[in-house]
Amino acid sequence: MPLDPKPDWAPARRRQIGECIRATRTLVGLSQIQLGERVGRDNKTISRWENAHSVPDLDDLLLIADALDIPLADLVQ
Repeated sequence: MPLDPKPDWAPARRRQIGECIRATRTLVGLSQIQLGERVGRDNKTISRWENAHSVPDLDDLLLIADALDIPLADLVQ
């Protein structure tokens, strides 16, 4: 059952994960469209994750880590 209200630290962690996705994606030279194609999502979804408007679920995080060739732990650290 989800926590309601969410802990104070949750939005900050969501932003950190989004920033890590964006930074790593740009470092490896992928556009949002290209990353989306690799993980089966559209570029708008990638944008929402990077801007912390939504969060990828665990399956998506695994696909993102694989597409960016980084360990999952580095992505969510």
